Amino acid sequence: MIVIRLKPVGTKSRKQWRVVVADSRVSKNGSLLEEIGHFNPVVNPPELKIRMERYTHWLEKGAKPSETLHRLIQKAKG
Repeated sequence: MIVIRLKPVGTKSRKQWRVVVADSRVSKNGSLLEEIGHFNPVVNPPELKIRMERYTHWLEKGAKPSETLHRLIQKAKG
């Protein structure tokens, strides 16, 4: 199954996340199909940037977003 999830990057005290499309069987730091955005919780307010055309493309292909990512996108939409 294809999933859209957050991949950790950055240092321990300045954690950032990339929004990636990957196979669910691959580890969170393993190979990925595409990087479609990033999330930076360190800045105020937290910054979420996603290429929505690619996000909807992968949803149409059957990819499932993680619960955390789904919540972040719903919160960003308002």
